[in-house]
Amino acid sequence: MFPAEILRAALAALEVEGITISGLSRFWRTPCFPAGAGPDYVNAVALVHGHVLQEPEKFLSILHRIEADHGRERQSRWAGRTLDLDLIALGDSVLPDGATQDAWRDLPPGQQVSRAPDRLILPHPRLQDRAFVLVPMAEVAPDWIHPRLGLSTREMLARLPEADRAAVTPL
Repeated sequence: MFPAEILRAALAALEVEGITISGLSRFWRTPCFPAGAGPDYVNAVALVHGHVLQEPEKFLSILHRIEADHGRERQSRWAGRTLDLDLIALGDSVLPDGATQDAWRDLPPGQQVSRAPDRLILPHPRLQDRAFVLVPMAEVAPDWIHPRLGLSTREMLARLPEADRAAVTPL
């Protein structure tokens, strides 16, 4: 299966789980992250609703199961993958707490490669650094405010280098 087909199948699997998709960005071709780890990816952002979101860790486990069902093997951090579903944010929730979210968000780049959180951190600690998240997110949630940074999706996207933004192209 091609990456866009895998992503469409994963979105359909979410709905089978009782999760409603109320907004979906276009699909975007994005350079593999980290660079050189594999072929380009297809990214999108979906706004989702459902009872399972009351238990974010349970929702994350559903995402991981859908990834595995589509061939994802978790061998090493940031390794090439067939599918990567992330829980980016949950409204204005900060999990597990502000200090932990801040610590992971401020983690130096060299440590980001070798360290992984042992629990769900929300908002995703790297979202403000990644055009491949913010470009599609700006289509469906441009005015969402990061609860720790106080910046909207649009503002975070505008702070990224133009080259990063330009590397994210619509399919």
